[in-house]
Amino acid sequence: MSRPTIAGVARAAGVSVASVSRVLNGLPATEEMVERVQRAVSELGYVPDARARSLKVGRTFQLTLAVADVGNPVYVTMMRAVEEVVAAAGYRLVVTTTGPDVVDEVALVRGMARGYADGLLISPLRVDEDLVKSIRECEVPVVVAGNVPAKAGVDTVRANSPKGMLLAVDHLASCGRTRIAFLNGPADTVPGAARAKGFTEALKAHNLEPVAATEADDFTFAAGRSAARQLLTTPGSERVGFDAVVCANDLLAVGLMHELAAAGLRVPDDVAVVGMDDSELAEQSFPPLTSVNLGSAERGRRAAELLLARIEDNDRTPRRIVVQPSLSIRRSTP
Repeated sequence: MSRPTIAGVARAAGVSVASVSRVLNGLPATEEMVERVQRAVSELGYVPDARARSLKVGRTFQLTLAVADVGNPVYVTMMRAVEEVVAAAGYRLVVTTTGPDVVDEVALVRGMARGYADGLLISPLRVDEDLVKSIRECEVPVVVAGNVPAKAGVDTVRANSPKGMLLAVDHLASCGRTRIAFLNGPADTVPGAARAKGFTEALKAHNLEPVAATEADDFTFAAGRSAARQLLTTPGSERVGFDAVVCANDLLAVGLMHELAAAGLRVPDDVAVVGMDDSELAEQSFPPLTSVNLGSAERGRRAAELLLARIEDNDRTPRRIVVQPSLSIRRSTP
């Protein structure tokens, strides 16, 4: 049996091929025409030829989302939000991992010249001059979910990490916890630098002195467990020198809670714990984790919308959007 064609759809709908094309490409058409075309498409089982469509309009109808680690729950949340927006606009989403090295981020941006996608949404873990240059010179539209210098001339959507840290410290202080430690990820990353700065400012806002801080070598569960051991300076069930810990993300926080349990310390009775990202992991942990919601889904949606707008009009003035945080209180804090 031959494959249904657009001409066959036109005959079944009683309209012209041009009219079918308008409906399938989302262009303005009457309600009656849209209904007739859609009914014919359904009855015939017609599937548009993506390759022919791409050649005709000069687009692949594919977009790339590049993140450091596709296994990180915060990126999964962002990916789902991005996919929802771009799919509604008729695009497929291709997700790729850059890893933690800025060299690989640069190579990916430069590789966009091969033409396998119409635009790139990238969430860089590290940023340097080479990455900024490659974004500025990229042959397809780019939107950054994160923070790059304004000179990159690119649309950006970022979280307000300093305010998120203030929400975390405000909450702990209101619970009577004043000996607050900090478990960060790598400080040479965009999120690590922003959250370290925010934590210091939040302590100053409450006239609190730093108690302890350590830096994990990654933003993963395993790295969190390893770094947590550095915070635990006393063995067994003896009290440590802090009564609360703010962690730079949820994976680090859950790794910390495992080490606290191994040391015989109770959460939150002995040590309260706050994470950041408010990912699905926060609700799944035991006890459920209090976490700062940095709006990963909202950032994904806004970034996807900016990328679609940039594809339609590449001369638009770049926008720099900041998504505000909120705090989700659960049982890991009093």
